[in-house]
Amino acid sequence: MNGFEMILPFLKPIEHLILDDSISEVMVNGPDRVFIEKQGFLQQVQGVSIGEKSLMVAVKNIARRLGDDISESKPILDSRLPDGSRVAAIIPPCSLGGVTLTIRKFNTRHFEMEDLIRAGTLDRPLANHLEDYVLARKNILISGGTGTGKTTLLSILGKFIPQDDRVLVIEDTAEIQLSQENLVRFEARREQNGLPAVAIRDLLKAALRHRPDRIVLGEVRGGEAFDLLQLLNTGHSGTLCTIHANSAQQGVARFTSCVLQSGVELPYRAIKTNIADSLNVVVHVERRPGRRYISEVLLVNSYDADADLFDYGAVFLAKQDRP
Repeated sequence: MNGFEMILPFLKPIEHLILDDSISEVMVNGPDRVFIEKQGFLQQVQGVSIGEKSLMVAVKNIARRLGDDISESKPILDSRLPDGSRVAAIIPPCSLGGVTLTIRKFNTRHFEMEDLIRAGTLDRPLANHLEDYVLARKNILISGGTGTGKTTLLSILGKFIPQDDRVLVIEDTAEIQLSQENLVRFEARREQNGLPAVAIRDLLKAALRHRPDRIVLGEVRGGEAFDLLQLLNTGHSGTLCTIHANSAQQGVARFTSCVLQSGVELPYRAIKTNIADSLNVVVHVERRPGRRYISEVLLVNSYDADADLFDYGAVFLAKQDRP
């Protein structure tokens, strides 16, 4: 079994929602309260009933089927199916309204830049700019909130990497879709069933031993930002990565904070100087009901240590974001 068939026997009341290809996410907020995301819109599903006891049994069975556990002593489940779909749950007493279950489907469709243009995510001139940045080996950071399409955009930009480059992909969960011939994929592992964790930082530190021309990092979340910065400062240009943030400038600020989490004692302004020297382009993506779009593309020109300010060049600002 390699997909939803692993969990469907325990979720019969919402089986039709899980199997509906037009639904990207199924959210159960306790007994008898089911929500979905469909074509970019959140909506409650009426007439679907799944009781608290049945939901608890389902979540525990799903955890066991996925080789995990959820209980009063371990009330949080964060796992994934072999096809990449995510299954997350929290049970009482940590979830006050009853068992909470969220299933985020992995989209197996390989999107192209033309798909984003048709969807209104960006226009042709901006698409050409982004392709040029990848071909010119610019280091690109994609920022945005949850569900804004950061990974989809990352996968599409990664397709512009020339076929003769050796590409090394590092992720927490395998989601990035690339097809280069010389492609190596590394995936982090959390501590599970007595096996020690393998962190993104461990994989980044090992990356240089595998002669990458390009590094594609699924998401910057913590201290691995320092190791990534070290790679960028040693000539590994053309790197692509994502980060959670509410704007392009906040993406750079969060990258700075992540470097500080590494435990390496560096002056704050020295970190910012290194980021300005290494990071070239920040692309910010947002989500509105029914639509995902690029709202900012900024060039990181330099950092003024005396004024403690980054100098940005605005390549693109969506109309609603312009002063």
